[in-house]
Amino acid sequence: MQSNLNPSAALAGIVNLYKPAGRSSAQYVYRLRRVFGVRKIGHAGTLDPFADGVLIACIGGATKLVERLMNLPKTYRTTLRLGVTNETFDSEKPFIEVAGAIAPTEQQIRTVLGGLCGEIQQVPPAFSAIRVGGVQSYERARRGAAVDLQARAVRVHRIDLVSYEWPRLTLEIACGRGTYIRAIARDVGAALACGAVCETLTRTAVGPFTIEKSARLEAGDDAVRASLLPIEAAVRMLGAP
Repeated sequence: MQSNLNPSAALAGIVNLYKPAGRSSAQYVYRLRRVFGVRKIGHAGTLDPFADGVLIACIGGATKLVERLMNLPKTYRTTLRLGVTNETFDSEKPFIEVAGAIAPTEQQIRTVLGGLCGEIQQVPPAFSAIRVGGVQSYERARRGAAVDLQARAVRVHRIDLVSYEWPRLTLEIACGRGTYIRAIARDVGAALACGAVCETLTRTAVGPFTIEKSARLEAGDDAVRASLLPIEAAVRMLGAP
């Protein structure tokens, strides 16, 4: 039987796709293969399964733009649960109460957040896709093996405190490539001595691509096809490399 997926198709462009929570980024974006009839599809920047929001899909020849797209600044909205911790620093593992945790003041929180802005050294979470000796870190962590990841420079442009009512702290974070929001949660919890995990995480923008204008697969194939930004227009939008 002849496949309707044509790997040599001239169709090329990017889609500002909305990924719902509970889905793998790779598996979700590959659903576009059937929509566009093109096998060559990638994405620029993984979202954790528990997270939702903007996922930039690259169709056909637009996969050559992945690196440039990944370098775009990103904006997130996250709600941290204070007073708890776990292995992943997200809602995918059961929360563990931190004994003796005391609710910090808003001023204490603002001081800690200020220290996490700018160019900082961040240790990625053990449950991450970073490869250690050719094996992804999360695979080692799942087996209970020790994971020793080195700190690396990332840029956090700003962290805005949106709301705080113990034990929930909602933040808006603008950051550069390679920044782990779960690591920010971990470091906030450590600095406040009360623990913290990401209860929810939404990527609201990647550069000029916003969640309000993202395409939804449930809107139907025609709507998703209409959202394709041709590669020439994408290059103009991105400007000089």
